[in-house]
Amino acid sequence: MPSTRLLIATHNQGKVQEFRHLLDDLPLELVSLNDLGISEDVEETGSTFLENAWLKARTYSRIGGILTLSDDSGLEVDALGGQPGIHSARYGGEACRNDEDRLSLLLSNMKDVPWPRRTARFRCCIAICQPEGAELSVVGSVAGMIQYEPKGSEGFGYDPVFYLPSFARTMSELSMEIKNRISHRGDATVRAVRALDRLMARS
Repeated sequence: MPSTRLLIATHNQGKVQEFRHLLDDLPLELVSLNDLGISEDVEETGSTFLENAWLKARTYSRIGGILTLSDDSGLEVDALGGQPGIHSARYGGEACRNDEDRLSLLLSNMKDVPWPRRTARFRCCIAICQPEGAELSVVGSVAGMIQYEPKGSEGFGYDPVFYLPSFARTMSELSMEIKNRISHRGDATVRAVRALDRLMARS
């Protein structure tokens, strides 16, 4: 392998921090797009999480010239037909400027949905590319419910309303250690670590 560095291909610093925790045991130096001065945004034109993850991983691997990991993840709410899905980060369009706006929109759209039908899942697809072409992908998920109001101060995005019955808490009420162990990104990253070990062993 030409480099011991792994590019985490996102401008989302909350996501970068999660990956730093999750990949802490790997013998790789983790760098972000900001660390490499990469300001380009890849348009997420895919119709699935995995397609978008591949678009970003392949593009940023080519730009950065190093091993690159990209994920696309989001919230799928059954009562909303799987929405916001791949549009999770852009839910509501320009009318929603931040996480709080998107949470408010989600809860408004679900105001008449009874508790038994508020089932949902976070899904995460990870794609990993080397500049010379070696590629792999993994998928992770975690199931839960959409709570009626935000709770907790940890995490980001939809974490404050994603309720985990087995913990009787939202994702935002869990410590980073627990969240990393049970989250969709944690699940996918465990699989990615195994795949990375195999990839590095072949290099």
